[in-house]
Amino acid sequence: MTRELIKINDYVWELPRTGNMRVPGRIYADGDMIAAIRQEDTLIQVANVASLPGILKASMAMPDVHQGYGFPIGGVAAFDWQDGIVSPGGVGYDINCGVRLATTRLAEGDVRPRLEDLVNGLYRNIPSGVGSQGSVKLTERDEKTVLRTGSRWAVENGFGEERDIEHTEEGGVLPGADPGEVSDRAMLRGKKQLGTLGSGNHFLEVGVVDEIYDDTVARSFGLYEGQVTLMIHTGSRGLGYQICDDFLAVMARHVQTLPFDLPDRQLSCAMIQSPQGQRYLSAMACAANYAWANRQILMHLAREVLLNVLHISPRDLAMRLLYDVCHNIAKKEEHLIEGKRRTVCVHRKGATRSFPAGHPAVCAAYRSVGQPVLVPGDMGRASYVLVGTETALAETFGSTCHGAGRVLSRTAAKKAAKGRAIYRELEDKGILVRWTGRGTMAEEMPDAYKDISQVVAVVHGAGLSRKVARLRPMAVVKG
Repeated sequence: MTRELIKINDYVWELPRTGNMRVPGRIYADGDMIAAIRQEDTLIQVANVASLPGILKASMAMPDVHQGYGFPIGGVAAFDWQDGIVSPGGVGYDINCGVRLATTRLAEGDVRPRLEDLVNGLYRNIPSGVGSQGSVKLTERDEKTVLRTGSRWAVENGFGEERDIEHTEEGGVLPGADPGEVSDRAMLRGKKQLGTLGSGNHFLEVGVVDEIYDDTVARSFGLYEGQVTLMIHTGSRGLGYQICDDFLAVMARHVQTLPFDLPDRQLSCAMIQSPQGQRYLSAMACAANYAWANRQILMHLAREVLLNVLHISPRDLAMRLLYDVCHNIAKKEEHLIEGKRRTVCVHRKGATRSFPAGHPAVCAAYRSVGQPVLVPGDMGRASYVLVGTETALAETFGSTCHGAGRVLSRTAAKKAAKGRAIYRELEDKGILVRWTGRGTMAEEMPDAYKDISQVVAVVHGAGLSRKVARLRPMAVVKG
C-alpha cells in the first residue's frame, strides 16, 4: 500500500479514510515496526476491515500485527450490535486460542536439577502435535455439555478447582452456546481432542519470573522474582477450526445477497442480527467454551507431572491459576463511544482484552488493580504479564497485543533455519525443548518472531496495558 500514514505520536499511526473505508485505520507501532509493516499487505487488510458495515471508531492493529485470513492477526474491530456484521475471519480459525498462566511456590533452584526429567514428563503426558488425541473420553452428551459450560465441566469432573473458574476470562464460559449449530464433522473432531496441546505455535512452558516492574500489581497477582510459573497456549483444536470453515462457506454464499461489496472474499460475513450471524455466534461460543475446558484440563495434567517428577506435595507446589485470556474471539460488550454507551461486537483476532481497575468484567480478586494481560513471546526470549488500563478502554475497546507476532512465514523460517540445530541453540541458553512436528523447531524458531520486548514496549508506551513482570523460559513443549 503506497498511501502515507499520519504519525499521531511515537506509538500511534493513522491510515486516513480513502475509497470505501467507513472509518480510518489505527496502527500501534514504533518507527522500526512501521517501516516493516509498510512492506507487507497488512495495511491493505486494515483498510479492508474499515470498509465493513457497522464498524465503529477505527480498524485497529496492535504492534504484533501481521497478515492473516481476511482480518490481520493483531487486528481489533468493533461493530454496532444492531447494524453491524460478524465475520469468522475476524475471529480466526483457532477460536479462543488463548493463554493461561499458573504460579507456584517453587524457585528456579527447585526445578533446574530435574529440568530434563520435567520436560520429558510433560512431553510424554500431554498429547501434542497435529491430530493428537487425549485421554479424556467424551460421550456425545458429555461433549455437548462441554460446549455449553466450558471450564465448569472440567472442574466438575476433577480437573482443577472452583477458583480456577473465577480466574478465567468470562468465568470460562461464553453465553449463548448452542451445540445444535455445530456440524457433525466438528463434533467428531472435538470428541477425542480435549486435553491436547495441538501443533504450530501452541506450547506449554515452564518459566521463572526474572523481573518485576510494578510491585503493587505483582503482589496482587501473586508474582515475585525467582518464582517458577507454567504457561499454556492453545485453543479449540479441530473443533474450532471446523466451525470456522463451516461458517466461512455459509457466509461466502450469504454475503452475495447483501447490499454491499466485499473488498476481499476472506471477509465473508453476516449482519449480526441475521439468522446466519446469530448461528455463527452460537457455534463460536461452543468452540470458545471447548478451548477453556481444554486449557483447564491441560493445567491439571501439567500439575500432576510436576508433583510426580519433583516428588513434592500439592502444598509444596501450591500451583494457582493467575488468569486465562482468550485471543481469537468476537464478544458482545458495552463501550462508551462519543459520550454514549453502545452495545457492540468486538472482534479480537490475535489481540487480548485489557480492562482496567474497577471494570465489572474483571474478577473480584483483581478488580482493584485491573485485568491480568498475558503476552507470550517466542520460546527463546521472554513472556510478559501486563495489566489492563483506562486508555485501552477508551481507545481500543479495551484491547492490547497478544504475543510477539510473526516476521517470517513458516516457509521462510524453514529456509532460514537450514543447517542450524535450533534446539541446541536454545539449550545453550539453558532452555530445554521437546517437540512433535517434523518442521516445528524451524517454523517456530525465535528468529521467526518479532522481539516480544519491543512489542510490549509499544503497548506500554501507548498506555494500552502496563508492564507488571517478565518471565524467562526454562523448558518448552511444542506441538
